[in-house]
This record gives sequence, C-alpha cells and structure tokens, in this order.
Amino acid sequence: MKPSTCLSALVLAAAFAAATPALATPPDTPMSAVPAAPRLDAAMRSLWHGHVVHTRDYALAVHAHDSAKAKAAADAVVANAKQIADAVGGFYGKPAGARMLDLLAGHWGGVKALTDARAANDTSAEQKAMADLQSNATAIARFLAAANPNLPESAVQGLMATHVAHHGTEIQQIMAGDMKGEQSTWQAMQAHMDMISDALASAIAKQFPDKAS
Repeated sequence: MKPSTCLSALVLAAAFAAATPALATPPDTPMSAVPAAPRLDAAMRSLWHGHVVHTRDYALAVHAHDSAKAKAAADAVVANAKQIADAVGGFYGKPAGARMLDLLAGHWGGVKALTDARAANDTSAEQKAMADLQSNATAIARFLAAANPNLPESAVQGLMATHVAHHGTEIQQIMAGDMKGEQSTWQAMQAHMDMISDALASAIAKQFPDKAS
C-alpha cells in the first residue's frame, strides 16, 4: 500500500474530531508519554471514542425498546466508521481506506448482532456474533500489521480481543439492567480505546514522521 503524498489523513481526522461529540478522557487514564504527533493522537482518540459512544447508545436504545434512537445510533456508528476509514485512507490510499471500512463494517455487524441477540435472549445468535467478532478482530490485526511495521500483529490482536470482550460485557450488563456494573465497564472501555488509538497514532507518526504532527 502506498501512502498519500499529503497530510490529508491528519486534516481529515482533525475535521472529524471537531464533528464528533467530545468525550473526556477518564481521569484515571495515565499519559505514559507525550505523543510524537499530538494533533494526530487527539484526532485518533476522538474518532475511536466515537465508536464506543455510538455502539453503547445503540445498546441502551435497544434495551429501552426505542427504535428511533436505535436507528440514529446505528447510523452514527456507520458514519463514524467511514470517518475512521477515510483517515486511514489518507495515509495509505483509497484501497486501504475501503478495506478498513469493510473491516469496521464487519466489527459493527458483530456488535449489532450481539446486542440484538442478547436483547432477544437468543443464545445461538449470541455465540455466532461473538465468533464473528473474534474472527474480525484477527482480520483487523492482520490488516494493520501489514500496513505498518510498527504495529505487531500479536499486539494489535490482543488490543482488539480486549475491545471485543468489553463490548460483550457492557452489552450483557445493559440488557440485565446492571447500570452500576456497566459504569465500571464503560470507564475501562474508554481507557482501552485510548490505548488503541494511541498505539495507532504512535505507529503512524513513526512510519510517516514528515506527515504527522
């Protein structure tokens, strides 16, 4: 995959960050080091936080039997995925952006199926959704590792596996009405999204030091 010849991904990501509802970093999330590309790092955090905000909104709406809010949240998840894919495409080219969108669509498909299955107490559909999510996590890790030598596949796989587990726990708690437990999971989920987005931003900054700031 060939990188774009301009700073389009950073510009896109910054614009998308401004358009994405702000979500504060959990106060107990440490900043281990000053990021090499602060603007890129902030933009990536905003984009990836958008994903968990909207998927959570979908689960809450499904649990409340609010179809209008569920549709709005689902549409927001898709829009956010397109933003992330466009940011990736800005660095690695349109084909890579399209592939990223396919992978994110698969991830969302699994999360949505898992949410719907747990709302309906459909164990078989729940098991299939989890299997699909785990397979998709492997595909995402493989894709990112192939695109960037600073992203070891095993490390990305571990990050994605934890993310999938967070989705599973959060959805289960929401459907059970355990909002106290969900709040704890939600805090952990937000902090973990920082880990994922920071890892991506750091790897991109190392790969394209003249393009990331």
